[in-house]
Amino acid sequence: MNLPNLSSSRCGARDGYALLMVMVFSAIGLLVLAGTMDWASQTSMMNERSNQGSTTTYAAEASTERIVSRLMSDYKASGESTVYNNLNSYRTNVPASGENAYWGNFQFSNASGTTNQNYVDRTQTQIFTNLSGPYTGLRGFVSNYRVISNARQSSGRFVMTNAVQQDIQLASIPVFQFAIFFNSLLEFTMAAPLTVRGRIHANSNIFLGSSSDLTLQENVTATGSINKQAWFGYALSSFTGGITYGGTVTSNTSALTLPIGTNNSAAAVREVINIPPVGESMSSPMGQQRFYNKAEMLILVSNATVVVKVKTPFDASPTTINWSNANYFVTTNTTFTDQREGKTILTTELDIAKFNTWAATNSQVNAKLGSGNVPNIIYVADDRTATASQKTAVRVINGLTLSNRGLTLATVNPLYVKGNFNCTNAAHLGTTNTTSAGAASLIADALTIQSGAWSDALSASTYTSRVPTDTTVNAALLAGMVYSSADGNTVKSGGVVNFPRLLEAWSGHTLTLNGSLVNMFDSARATAPFLWPGTYYSAPNRNFNFDPDFLDSTKMPPGSPELRVMIRGAWAAVPPNRTNYVVSF
Repeated sequence: MNLPNLSSSRCGARDGYALLMVMVFSAIGLLVLAGTMDWASQTSMMNERSNQGSTTTYAAEASTERIVSRLMSDYKASGESTVYNNLNSYRTNVPASGENAYWGNFQFSNASGTTNQNYVDRTQTQIFTNLSGPYTGLRGFVSNYRVISNARQSSGRFVMTNAVQQDIQLASIPVFQFAIFFNSLLEFTMAAPLTVRGRIHANSNIFLGSSSDLTLQENVTATGSINKQAWFGYALSSFTGGITYGGTVTSNTSALTLPIGTNNSAAAVREVINIPPVGESMSSPMGQQRFYNKAEMLILVSNATVVVKVKTPFDASPTTINWSNANYFVTTNTTFTDQREGKTILTTELDIAKFNTWAATNSQVNAKLGSGNVPNIIYVADDRTATASQKTAVRVINGLTLSNRGLTLATVNPLYVKGNFNCTNAAHLGTTNTTSAGAASLIADALTIQSGAWSDALSASTYTSRVPTDTTVNAALLAGMVYSSADGNTVKSGGVVNFPRLLEAWSGHTLTLNGSLVNMFDSARATAPFLWPGTYYSAPNRNFNFDPDFLDSTKMPPGSPELRVMIRGAWAAVPPNRTNYVVSF
């Protein structure tokens, strides 16, 4: 009897079970592998899609940036009207493969689907309003623009369009809204005790070290650094005065520039007070900013003649005033000594009181400007030949009362202001009350204030013989300076407190300035360096104040220069093919 081989049966069963298990695990492995491969594929596609999305967003951003850069350059050089007139040019300014083969991978479009175009438009016409960003608290003439680019990567796997939107403000800020504005280095170095009651800006560094207390009540901005600095012979150990800030302090901000072209150096900006060269268009960026062109009266003095003309601003056909009429308020035979310059000053002197009376009734003035309208911007240039011991200059006298249109007096020469200026209410002298003052600015190569007690006869004597009276000047001052020299010993600027120059023994007396202190260029004609008090003057009690009337567009001095700045507002990756996506500044 043959018995079954149980061992062999069991082995077969085990083999079958093992095979089944292998098959099961193989199936599971295949499922896991398939899932893993699918996951990897999906992840790869997601990553590719994400990368393509990022790439197209960056391309859209690059397209908007090239427009914003051009727009900013055009605005700073030529103003808002140029930007608006160039909108079509900006719209077609998209990255192209001709610049770089990389851009051949993308297609750009505006919100309407038109290819090779961006969306660029003005969303707010120019209005006078509050500014944002680092210029919060200032007011300016502001227009808003929106730039949008839609980008699609034509070589990508996915069909997707991404968009970037930039909203920007183009702001034109009247320079006299600043209590202190310097186009280059601003020094408070070794200043007497000083409180600044308004905004401060420098298109360079601001050096604050002083042996006396300094209080800056409002925001301070600079394109460079803002700090105490060992500076041209000044040691940090000497800066024992405290510094108190009442607002924000922001360094490395954008420069604020005049729209005179691409060059805003001190030498370039000084051109605004020069006579235009032959052939320069009055409508050019520089031509628009020259006070000669803005003026309603020209007084041009040479060796042989004094030519006086009345005109409207940017008038190519001025009317010449007979000298027998003009010599009622203009004289050219006064001289005095400026001991800082060490020169005899040949003076073109303008009597404001006589000028107002004459101009209000002169038939030629009335014919040009309208009945009773006194010229409100006067440009003076005294270009007589001077010897080595002489210097030509302009002086304003009897300026207590201005016409109801205000007054800006601009000159390429050094300017002297004698006595109280622009304050018709005697009770307001020596105070911050400017309700009786008109809108006024004094613009020159350099500016020196002479008190009402100034005597030409004593000008060559020791300064202690020149005892002033308390004096008030209500005006914005824009003039040049002599800057500290790099050798560290010979020339120091005297800092912002010595920006208005003095020639009298002011100790114990008060000089009140209500307005704005603006330095845009180096002095080119009155170039003698600042010297410490005790040489040709002694320092006054300085009552320097910002005039808040300058924050009102209707109370600014005639022809006030305006600074250009682009303020970046909202940046956003927005839904494609839309122009009304709201992103707040």
